[in-house]
Amino acid sequence: MKIRKDDTVKVVSGNSKGKTGKVLKVFPKTNRVIVEGVNIRKRHTKPNQANPQGGIIEKEAAIEVSNVMILDRKKNEQTRIGAKIIIDDKTGKKKRERISKKSGEML
Repeated sequence: MKIRKDDTVKVVSGNSKGKTGKVLKVFPKTNRVIVEGVNIRKRHTKPNQANPQGGIIEKEAAIEVSNVMILDRKKNEQTRIGAKIIIDDKTGKKKRERISKKSGEML
């Protein structure tokens, strides 16, 4: 999965189309992500120690990773993600970095 936690993404399809937010959690096995302020669901809860009042709580639900695209930091537009192999000068080890297809900048 090319999208990681703390990435800024834009929703490209579904009820929340056009909204942007930060990725809070990633579920690679099910190809789903939770994005801040997107796909809000209401849950009725009984009073408990954490929430003594009870009532209706609004919470973000997971959406399919194919419905979001990462935002380029430079242009603030949605972009595809590529990979580039970089060799570290000090250790000589290979490292895989994610790059933006639009600007070529590392993510």
